[in-house]
Amino acid sequence: MSEVISRYSIEEFVNTTSQKDKNEGFFEQETARIMEINLNDNLAWIKKGAMIAYTGNVKFAMEDLFEHGLKTVVKRFVSGESGNLVKAKGTGKVYIADEGKKISILNLQNDSLIVNGSNVLAFEPSLKWDIKLMKLTSMMAGGLTNIEIQGQGMLAITTMYEPMTLKVTPECPVMTDPSATVAWSSGLKTSFKTDISVKTLIGRGSGDSIQMKFEGEGFVIVQPGSIIYPSYTAE
Repeated sequence: MSEVISRYSIEEFVNTTSQKDKNEGFFEQETARIMEINLNDNLAWIKKGAMIAYTGNVKFAMEDLFEHGLKTVVKRFVSGESGNLVKAKGTGKVYIADEGKKISILNLQNDSLIVNGSNVLAFEPSLKWDIKLMKLTSMMAGGLTNIEIQGQGMLAITTMYEPMTLKVTPECPVMTDPSATVAWSSGLKTSFKTDISVKTLIGRGSGDSIQMKFEGEGFVIVQPGSIIYPSYTAE
């Protein structure tokens, strides 16, 4: 009995779950679902509501309306997306998460990715970004908002459960469920395939009546969980 009590003691719990410095640099994978940002008089852009704890002298500020230029303001107005980024600046450690989703850190080396806006968790200010609007067919209201991120620096994305990457080649295009699509190479050609029928419109279809199609040379990242977009999902 004494061994069982010792095994499940508060001391053991604290030791097992304590934060541990891994000296991985600016972005550090603390757990599969918690990330640490090591600020040293610099800043990072993080998703609004992602901060769960911090130490040191850190200030948080919402992005200014015109901070990323008038072009971005116009795109946000068209897409209906409000500012979703917070600037963390100062000296200390910031811990971020997004509702228990799996976090993946990508070190971009002059790479260019298009990421679903809801899957962007944090990135270095050295990376350039731009809103990309993806229109659905004229039958469907609204669209999907994605972020093109490029340059050199660290990017953290989230997925529901473990992500999977599919390679796209000229001989083998890839089709995905839009709600399961996380990110893809910027150079890929994208389009939407539709399979609309009466059964689909009255809620008796397979639920996969709209697919994204990727052609060219690159890759697509998908997640096993799906996000429902009311703008095009039939009831």
